[in-house]
Amino acid sequence: MISERYRLSFTTGGLFLQEAVVVTECYLTLRDWKITREQVRADNLLQVRTSAAATRISKELIARLELLSQDALEYLPECSLRERGYLLWSAACRRYSFIRDFAVEVLREHYLSLRHQLTLNDYDAFFNGKAVLHAELDGLAVSTQRKLRQNLFRMLRDADLLSDQYLIQPALLTPSLAQLLASEGQESLLVFPATDIDIQRWLK
Repeated sequence: MISERYRLSFTTGGLFLQEAVVVTECYLTLRDWKITREQVRADNLLQVRTSAAATRISKELIARLELLSQDALEYLPECSLRERGYLLWSAACRRYSFIRDFAVEVLREHYLSLRHQLTLNDYDAFFNGKAVLHAELDGLAVSTQRKLRQNLFRMLRDADLLSDQYLIQPALLTPSLAQLLASEGQESLLVFPATDIDIQRWLK
């Protein structure tokens, strides 16, 4: 059985907590992702120093935001910073099955088994296990492996799911946000450190 190839372009930027608001508001005005991308770059809405950086960040961010529902996008600019982090974490997990698998198989499983700390060794064990099935992982340079690990942990901190001391922080989704994220299936909530009871309570 050949495993689906992992996308591995999440080497910089974290969840783009601030930039996501700018891009989403632009999209909600224009209602077209292609035009939004062009507008963000042309007007340097992300206020980055080079056009190359603007292109890279806007492309990466829009590829994630496109996977959220219209209702979720309309909610994003108005919600709290914590909720925004949860939304963008969900979008990253939808874009990158590698991140989704780590969230479900390591982050959530640690939480359910009362293992409160997430270590770099936990990530490395997950990575090495997946590399057996994914040649695209096995062939990565060590420096790229480190960047992927660094940025994944940065995303977890951006999403308020991991403390600076690498302690797993339980997800505190509001029912309205949980229902938005679960609109295409409850499995989308499995990327958060939460019990089945938590999830059912959110969805009541």
